[in-house]
Amino acid sequence: MSENQGSSYMLGSMLRIPFQAIVARIDEGLRAQGFTDLRPAHFVIFQQIHPDGSRITQLADQAQITKQSMGALVDYVESRGYLERIPDPNDHRAKIVRLTLKGRALEKAAREILARTEVEWSQQIGQDRMHALKQALQAIIDLIGSE
Repeated sequence: MSENQGSSYMLGSMLRIPFQAIVARIDEGLRAQGFTDLRPAHFVIFQQIHPDGSRITQLADQAQITKQSMGALVDYVESRGYLERIPDPNDHRAKIVRLTLKGRALEKAAREILARTEVEWSQQIGQDRMHALKQALQAIIDLIGSE
């Protein structure tokens, strides 16, 4: 069966397709706001980083990529002024990566784009269906978290 026949979509595709559409909208919206030096591959940092900062190993684990790959992404994003590295107060050998003011501005802009997308999609499919979708996804997240 073709993946494009609606009900024949596998769950992975049903989750991936809207996610990719959101990433594309965020990328387009950020570019329109002048954030032109990052690519969607860099967004994984912003999706995973803790508000107080994170170690690269934590970011890599959460993103399911190697420490070396995450290190390269962080190096690039840091060189553009969105991140900074500070000593880890619990382990002075380690570094914490955290957002700079520019990084927080990008994160805020991305969240606004995401919120507008959610409102638009809710208007198109209906508030009840969007609410049910979010409830079902939260139930799956809770299930995964309890395993």
